[in-house]
Amino acid sequence: MNNNNYIVIMAGGVGSRFWPMSTEEKPKQFLDVLGIGKTLLQQTVARFKTIAPAENILIVTSSKYKELVIAQCPELLESNILLEPCMRNTAPCIAYAAYKIKGLNAKANMVVAPSDHLITNEAEFVRIIENGLEFTANNEALLTLGIQPHRPETGYGYIQAASPSITNDDPDSYREGINSSAQIGSEDKSKRSTDNQRGNFSPKGETERGISEVALGNFPPSGGTEGGIFEGAVSRVTAFKEKPNLETAQQYLAAGNFFWNSGIFLWSLKSILNAFEAYVPELAAIFQKGEEFYNTGKEQAFIDEMFPICTNISIDYAVMEKAGNIYVQPADFGWSDLGTWGSLWEKRERCEQGNTVVGEKVHVFESSNCIVNMPKDKKVVIQGLQDFIVVEDNDVLLICKKEEEQRIKEFRTAVLGA
Repeated sequence: MNNNNYIVIMAGGVGSRFWPMSTEEKPKQFLDVLGIGKTLLQQTVARFKTIAPAENILIVTSSKYKELVIAQCPELLESNILLEPCMRNTAPCIAYAAYKIKGLNAKANMVVAPSDHLITNEAEFVRIIENGLEFTANNEALLTLGIQPHRPETGYGYIQAASPSITNDDPDSYREGINSSAQIGSEDKSKRSTDNQRGNFSPKGETERGISEVALGNFPPSGGTEGGIFEGAVSRVTAFKEKPNLETAQQYLAAGNFFWNSGIFLWSLKSILNAFEAYVPELAAIFQKGEEFYNTGKEQAFIDEMFPICTNISIDYAVMEKAGNIYVQPADFGWSDLGTWGSLWEKRERCEQGNTVVGEKVHVFESSNCIVNMPKDKKVVIQGLQDFIVVEDNDVLLICKKEEEQRIKEFRTAVLGA
């Protein structure tokens, strides 16, 4: 285990799409949504404890979830629970963690990951992360994990990889890629950096999020996901894509060089600080002011004062779609972002009729492909439902078609009035 490895787990979301089980007071990362006796946060911490020592694991969350984190993760240092006074998206979250880590270990090599994702093949996950950390420790690169797609998914953003691929054993290929990084986008790197600092960065096209379509080398189609030149190799990123329609998703799957955007990032501390200072200097300046306060008794007071003035911006828009040294590591370790009840239904064990049930006294008749979540002592009979979500929690019963689950936020607002 490398003591320079640091893990930053983002655990501040409210999980509104898992309502009524997930609430603002106790969102889904603090719930045992799989019914296995561990919350999603606990599972996330456990898988990273083989990669970094517990004292190097940081959790960034809302100040109102402090006691939940302490109760669920007693093995972590309380000083490593970073408390946000308000929500400001992922870029300020990551910047806060990075500048705090700078005061602990200037040689740090970081993984940034959400707290509420599912990983079913943890051995492969650890292998991919360790491989990626070796790459970022030896190269000034911002690396993201791209999940090998198995279907034309319209619910995820995509990462388009370029050719050639790069490995840790091919440093000349890497340096060539870094030297040609100005080819990403239609302007040279110095001009892009200046423009980005002025805030003039503009997305390109309906599904384009800022990195141009200019290919770096000629990519030979791999024939979909059946292997291909990207299997296991780090590659440069050509573009980030918004969630596509079905036809476009089918094209991505056939091309073979498009991956689901996992939201998991790896980089050295030096690389990410350089990126913040180059592309969002106003954000970097805020956290630089706190360098004398991090890891002291004055840290929280500084954050409470300065965090609310941070721009609400994601790490994707702040850095990943502007920098030239962006790379993707293809991966396939049974990943799901568990963003919806439907995605949870896909991952849970199901009966022959396709139903998945949590609840000791639930009886299901003539029903199929349903997800049912009931309190363990609740007596429930369900008959004649196909493709439904049936959930009771927090004094609310939800019965909803799976195909209509995107309306759950609407239902939540109607019930709660906010």
